[in-house]
Amino acid sequence: MKYKHNNYTTRLQKCGALLADMRLLVRHWSDKLNYDKQIHDFIIENILGKKTRSRTIDILQRAFFQRFIKGNPPESWKILRPLEDRDVSIDIVSPIYFWITSRSENLIYDFVTEFLYHRIKSPDFLIRTDETIQWLRKQLADRGQIWSEAVTLRVARGLLAALRDFGILQGKLIKKITPIYLPCESFAYLAFALFSLRNTGKRLVIHPDWRLFFLSSSGVEHLFLEAHQNGFLRYAAAGEIHCIEFPTQSFEGMADVILGRRV
Repeated sequence: MKYKHNNYTTRLQKCGALLADMRLLVRHWSDKLNYDKQIHDFIIENILGKKTRSRTIDILQRAFFQRFIKGNPPESWKILRPLEDRDVSIDIVSPIYFWITSRSENLIYDFVTEFLYHRIKSPDFLIRTDETIQWLRKQLADRGQIWSEAVTLRVARGLLAALRDFGILQGKLIKKITPIYLPCESFAYLAFALFSLRNTGKRLVIHPDWRLFFLSSSGVEHLFLEAHQNGFLRYAAAGEIHCIEFPTQSFEGMADVILGRRV
């Protein structure tokens, strides 16, 4: 039997979206300081304000390090830092955190781009825990992974809670898919991030990461046109040819662009 290679972790049972914590760490992290010393100082100073030291360590090691230091792309905190330095609103910055978290947590990425992306096209927007567990069991079997029933349940609940915190789902006990509003500023910044990962032209328009926001190719093209009209980038299309240019080559510059500042 041929297994899928992108194995899942159980991190989501302890670390969901943690958006407020991740924003705080992104604002304070520095690549000019020793990694171990920063971790030590964050724990001693209780920068996250947690009740126990073990919880702070969990968040640093299981969430921040895995997603924003070692994740996909690596050192992704540097993508977010220009936005945080400019106090960009949560509405604009949250989709960027969601994108980075999803790329670093295969379980979130697959559940949204495979399960939810198809479900939102049906009349049934409710997402039940039992069907999430069923989907998760199949994915684990495809990967040759074995989790206990208790762990599978906790991870499934953590997955749904994380998506609720990112605004992809809504509801406490009964969850349903939320129609996503992706601000044009967030879209342009995400497009620049994908462009920086060497996605150009049509490949940028049809990139699978747009499925995280339930966007079809036509929806992506519409947002590129809107971003063009707002001066965030230059976009032109003729048939299969898509020309996309950005007015800057840095994330700092792109943050200024979407805020309407001179580059």
